[in-house]
Amino acid sequence: MDTEPDAPVTEAELHAWMDGELPEARRGEVERHLAGNPDLARRFERYRAQRAMLQGTFGPLIDRPLPAALVPPYARAPGRPAVRTRRWLPAQAAAAVLLVFVAGGAGGWWLRGWSGGAGGGGAAFVADAVAAHRVFAVEVRHPVEVGADQQAHLVGWLSKRLGKPLQAPRLADKGYDLVGGRLLSDARGPAAQLMYQDAAGRRITLYIRPASDAPDTSFRFAQDGNVQAFYWRDNGLAWAVTGDLDRVTLSAIAEEVYGALNS
Repeated sequence: MDTEPDAPVTEAELHAWMDGELPEARRGEVERHLAGNPDLARRFERYRAQRAMLQGTFGPLIDRPLPAALVPPYARAPGRPAVRTRRWLPAQAAAAVLLVFVAGGAGGWWLRGWSGGAGGGGAAFVADAVAAHRVFAVEVRHPVEVGADQQAHLVGWLSKRLGKPLQAPRLADKGYDLVGGRLLSDARGPAAQLMYQDAAGRRITLYIRPASDAPDTSFRFAQDGNVQAFYWRDNGLAWAVTGDLDRVTLSAIAEEVYGALNS
């Protein structure tokens, strides 16, 4: 990495710093950049915690033989048992983590150790958020129950039904304006959905439900087909930011929501 000492700090350098692969000549500049940007520093601290969790959970798998069920048929000699000496490569281990995270549904939530509410059901929470997004984000005439022109009434009504003070974060800096919201329900009671739309008509939704007052507020990620979600728990509410967007863009929006709620 041949970066000049006074060059702007890039996202790639931040990840290299977190991975311990940043050249010594740039380390001081990156750390000063993080010190001057507390929101960015908090985001990378969450990344560091997530990486440590994954390494602790799956690190031992890297040195284990590939399970027989996953050895391709052509790797076995005719009439001989499956080869047991092949090692997991880091990319294979990462793929295994992704498989459990994305395809595992409840398994992904188990990995992150978050139940999503006082009665558990974290996988159900994100599934409900994604399902509600798919149902209402495509609506043309009735996307919301109460429009943004009645925002004060909408927020007050939803706060009363959820039993927690609610906010409708401003996302104009990310190009999204509030469309409105609606009251929903799931197996545990009332939930709320706020919808936002950009100039191109793309929509994202915030799904909110009462949750336990646990101190863990770190972000989690889930994906179901083309719909992705970031979710967390904070101040007695569980939040999911959901949309058909790439992960980096949706992550930035989730950070904006979190910052607005805690400003």
